[in-house]
Amino acid sequence: MFADTKGTRIYYEIHGERGDRVVLLHGWGCSVKLMENLCSALEQDHRVMLIDFPGHGQSGRPPEPWGVPEYAESLRELLEKTSFFPCAAVGHSFGCRIAAYAASRWPELFSKLVFTGAAGLKAEPTEEGRKRAEAFQKKKRLVLQLEKIPGMKSIGEQWEEKLRQKYGSADYKALDPEMRKTFVKVISLDLKDCYPQIKASTLLIWGDQDTETPLWMGRQMENLIPDAGLVILEGGTHFAYLEQAPRFNMIVHHFLTEA
Repeated sequence: MFADTKGTRIYYEIHGERGDRVVLLHGWGCSVKLMENLCSALEQDHRVMLIDFPGHGQSGRPPEPWGVPEYAESLRELLEKTSFFPCAAVGHSFGCRIAAYAASRWPELFSKLVFTGAAGLKAEPTEEGRKRAEAFQKKKRLVLQLEKIPGMKSIGEQWEEKLRQKYGSADYKALDPEMRKTFVKVISLDLKDCYPQIKASTLLIWGDQDTETPLWMGRQMENLIPDAGLVILEGGTHFAYLEQAPRFNMIVHHFLTEA
């Protein structure tokens, strides 16, 4: 099914015929496909919505570069249009950014939250990271000067793309120029001030070997969110919810069904 929100079309599915509502929010570069296992574990006792965020899966692209607020507003519109709230939300990585922002702005949307490998906090830059960023900016300035020379614009653009391929993250490099603008806006927002505003009970589930959103982020979120608890999956990476699916699904099911 599709719904129009904020100038784009969102693909969504609803599974299950009884029980409380739960929306599953995938990570960046993913789609409903990665949430199907969890959906199967929940749909016997819940009504479960899966969505493709704009720019992912079968959904349309954002009509302009979006940040976290625009994605959150789009999610709110979808839940309201489909009368699928209040609901619990289970998010992974990028999906947690959107859920956290939405929960801090519109607490009536969510009854409970589950975050796994949640993105949203900014790490202190390392010395190596600072040097890498300085090197990129220095070379980019030279390329921009080259592009101003008559007849050299296309060559400068090729060199600029090579710089981005060398210095950009894997997620960034996989995107076209327009979606890169969205990606930069999304990751630039630090959500630290949002977490204390979350009123819903929140379960944080973290792999202790997660290198993309390290465990210290989960511990900090546990301290910032008023009603939060942290479960650590030993040996789990950023995708611990897939690697340890039976255990993860059992924990989530218990959390969502307990009084």
